Amino acid sequence: LRINQKPCEKGGWYGRRHHIRKRVGVKGIGGQDARENLPHESIRTHGLGHPPGRGLVERGVSVGEGALDAGITGLDLLLDSRSKAVQVADLAFGHSTFRFAGPMGRFQKLSDLQGLRVATAYPHLVEDYLQRQQINVHLVQLDGAVESAVQLGVADAVADVVSTGTTLRLAGLEIFGEVMLESSAQLIAAPGSSAKTQTILQRLRGVVVARQYVIFDYDCPVELVEAAAEITPGIESPTVSPTKDAGWVAVRALVERGLTNQKMDELYQLGARAILVSAIHAARI
Repeated sequence: LRINQKPCEKGGWYGRRHHIRKRVGVKGIGGQDARENLPHESIRTHGLGHPPGRGLVERGVSVGEGALDAGITGLDLLLDSRSKAVQVADLAFGHSTFRFAGPMGRFQKLSDLQGLRVATAYPHLVEDYLQRQQINVHLVQLDGAVESAVQLGVADAVADVVSTGTTLRLAGLEIFGEVMLESSAQLIAAPGSSAKTQTILQRLRGVVVARQYVIFDYDCPVELVEAAAEITPGIESPTVSPTKDAGWVAVRALVERGLTNQKMDELYQLGARAILVSAIHAARI
């Protein structure tokens, strides 16, 4: 499977998708990374959360029109493109939240936007959402620095990606109304091509699992195995193996990455020793 990938303006997502592409063992078109190539399929990755502004091909339209078999893009860009591409799977990374924001104290609810100007880099996404809410606005499309639109006098409010809200506050804006969209990375396919994505889907899920879990290996007194298994139950069950010392066993289990230190402390207090933690490069669960 080949990935044709143009650099994205936001280096964080570009680095993440480049890393994932290499981890699933696929090759970049044009000689980028001589990796394993899955025949007869092509895939393009797109930026999440921040539109690169490089035309429709960067917003999932190539996949929707069948020019590419599959792609990785953000739900935000997919919806904004109004592409015919099919959502195959949520890849559970690249999360972003879309909110409305306006001058401090001016807006309380979405209906306050009626008839006003709203700046955004996602005009179709915002338009479709507001139409469902039966709110009519004048959309002002911008490619970047959306939070400055109100200060510049080109809009009354903005609709944009929000993380901590610090950038909006520095621009004199506050969030109001409901969350417009919770976005994340999606594997998409051209109409009728979903079956071609199953191999790459399994690989992508393997990479996602590898990011979520680590491997615990430790020695445990035989009489404490049941208690240790309560601390590290693994996915189905921990693996317990005999050691040279009949009074001890070796235990291996998957543990959520975010619980690493907590679980190590609990195991050590229980009586486990030689506790080692290893990263996972790929997995099939």
